[in-house]
Amino acid sequence: MLRVLVVFGTRPEAIKMAPLIGEMRRHPDRFHCRVAVTAQHREMLDQVLQLFQIAPDHDLDIMRPGQSLFDITRRALAGLEQVIKRERPDLVLVHGDTTTTFVAALAAFYFQIPVGHVEAGLRTGDKYSPFPEEINRHLTAVLADLHFAPTASARDNLLREGINPEKIFVTGNTVIDALLATVKADYRFADPVLAGIDFQCRRVLLVTTHRRENLGEPMREIYLALRDIVALYPDVEVVFPVHRNPAVREVVQEILGRSPRVHLIEPLPYQDFVNLMNRCYLVLTDSGGLQEEAPALGKPVLVLRNTTERPEAVRAGTVRLVGTTREAVFKETRLLLEDAARYRQMAEAVNPYGDGQASRRICQALLYCFGLGDKPPEPFK
Repeated sequence: MLRVLVVFGTRPEAIKMAPLIGEMRRHPDRFHCRVAVTAQHREMLDQVLQLFQIAPDHDLDIMRPGQSLFDITRRALAGLEQVIKRERPDLVLVHGDTTTTFVAALAAFYFQIPVGHVEAGLRTGDKYSPFPEEINRHLTAVLADLHFAPTASARDNLLREGINPEKIFVTGNTVIDALLATVKADYRFADPVLAGIDFQCRRVLLVTTHRRENLGEPMREIYLALRDIVALYPDVEVVFPVHRNPAVREVVQEILGRSPRVHLIEPLPYQDFVNLMNRCYLVLTDSGGLQEEAPALGKPVLVLRNTTERPEAVRAGTVRLVGTTREAVFKETRLLLEDAARYRQMAEAVNPYGDGQASRRICQALLYCFGLGDKPPEPFK
């Protein structure tokens, strides 16, 4: 039996680790799976834990008002020292690019315990974009022993950095596993704003922004473009779950607070959010994960950033990198609202990020690497 300690701290990590935890727990004769959360995000994390019925074995509860990256790093490292000392797992499994990810890998290294990195190999090439995620990815890759790359491009990034090819497995992304298990054709929204939208007659733009590098003038430009779009198209509505960061909320309210057909709502539980994404017309976001999720539902994505660590989506044509200027965001949104062929080309492009089997592949790879399985998984293509 393989003793695995899964560590995460934010809502996106929880979403992407949930199907993997579920897969391990379906095989209790092969895996002894324990879960530790730092809770560097609290409320949003708890929604996902409840949805996927995950009760953490260790909850560090480190989130504090106004916390800095220094605070998160210090408290997470101290807490994980005690967790790992108690659990003594065969492997510590981390996900993606958060501060929790890097710190958990570092803590495991201090105990000389192997690290498995899920969603490994994503790169933009700019150490400050996204910040601090890009460097967290690099640092975690240096510390990791097993690398679960979602795509062949991510694998190639790792190979260029000198990672042993025998330690890299192309698995697809676990977020597609979670997504496909959660979207329901007959889903009913409890939120009265969402329940009141006529998705058949309205073209709904789903918008999210939260990146540190977009705070300030870039966000102002994005929101002004959205205001222009709504004013031009009477059948367009915007649903904008607003991030809790006060620096985001202040500018959103200033520019969009009085705009007709713009719904500024609280961050949604994951189940509501993905079912909203399934019914929207178009996604505008600076998120990384939505570049993977929305195309799986046939939704074009306009990425409100100047760089992306998911170039596969750009090459596949499922997303378009548009930057943050008012002119560019307005122009690209308008093109998809007016050019049906262009919209259809993006909506029908093949999503390069997964087939819903990533968790199974990762578990098979773990068993193989620890001598508990006969063969490695077939790579996702």
